[in-house]
Amino acid sequence: MLESDGPGGAELVVLRLAIELRRRGHDIVPVGPTNGVGWLGERFREAGFEPEQFGLRRAVDPSGPRRLAEMLARRGVQAVHSHEFTMCVYGAAAARRLGVPHVTTMHGSQTMTQAWRRRAALRWAYRRSRAVVAVSEATRVQLEADLGLRPGVLTLVRNGVPVVRGDRARARAEFGLRDDDVMVLAVGNLDPRKGHRVLLGALQQLVANGLDVPWHLVIAGGRGGPEREPLLAFAAEHGIADRVHVLGQREDVPDLQAAADIFAMPSLWEGLPLALLEGMIAGNACVASRTSGIPEAITDGEHGVLVPPGDVESLATALAPLLRDPALRARYGQAAYARAMQEFTIEAMTDRYEALLGVGAGQLVGAGR
Repeated sequence: MLESDGPGGAELVVLRLAIELRRRGHDIVPVGPTNGVGWLGERFREAGFEPEQFGLRRAVDPSGPRRLAEMLARRGVQAVHSHEFTMCVYGAAAARRLGVPHVTTMHGSQTMTQAWRRRAALRWAYRRSRAVVAVSEATRVQLEADLGLRPGVLTLVRNGVPVVRGDRARARAEFGLRDDDVMVLAVGNLDPRKGHRVLLGALQQLVANGLDVPWHLVIAGGRGGPEREPLLAFAAEHGIADRVHVLGQREDVPDLQAAADIFAMPSLWEGLPLALLEGMIAGNACVASRTSGIPEAITDGEHGVLVPPGDVESLATALAPLLRDPALRARYGQAAYARAMQEFTIEAMTDRYEALLGVGAGQLVGAGR
């Protein structure tokens, strides 16, 4: 269950986890918001699931747990896995009414615990859950501090991604790239915290300082956001508009990752970003912010380069040798791929969630049985 349904990291985790659990023999009932944008529900239907919807009638809805429990009972649900704040609280209450185990996953929002009512609701829900999962050590530490929890209350299950081989030639042809063009890829919604303007500023600074490497920046902008026009205006103002491609939501991210030579994640904060793990799986050299869960995936100087978030100068300094040196990119990319294959696959993530639910393949039964 997830309270949002637009294109994004948490949504992809829920979708991919459901598909892998079904492959292992479980029946899965996806639950999304009644008044959402519909992207995730459509992806579930395309994959052959029958999703349900749940909505609140007011900000605090006393009837919510009962209505949710009735829907879950009708579908024969035997365990509940909620994601993020709203579904965590109402999911815990509904699972308690049904007498089934509840597991909740928190993906790393730094605004979720600002209001005291939300902190109280989360503490209540956590006490009534079999397990509370954080997707990164940084998220775990932050939540335990914000909620005044003793260390170890939260369990760590890092995100995983599918191993997919994309079509490099097709994606590079779309942008008119030559063999010697270096493609820098960023993936993330076009909002300030993703740091796309910092990345563009770093690349522009390199050009101003005389870097003669032919680079192109491709930003796959997910659900969009307010940064699109400022990014395009900045590129035009500095004479690099022909090198900058700001895209909307893409369903071919594996192709974009295969086409890239460098993956950049300049975010101001994250949980454990799926796009970074996908860049590692694609064997890309990664340059990313030293923030949140990112250093748990990338060791600076081993799998890529880490820089302070929001620091244009440091990001430019990190990018320069990567843009110039194919051998350095290959070394970082090979190390990143090996690390991701060991720790960040969808199979590894699903193994951990099955263990938390206390079930093996085919033992967790939902709809239709």
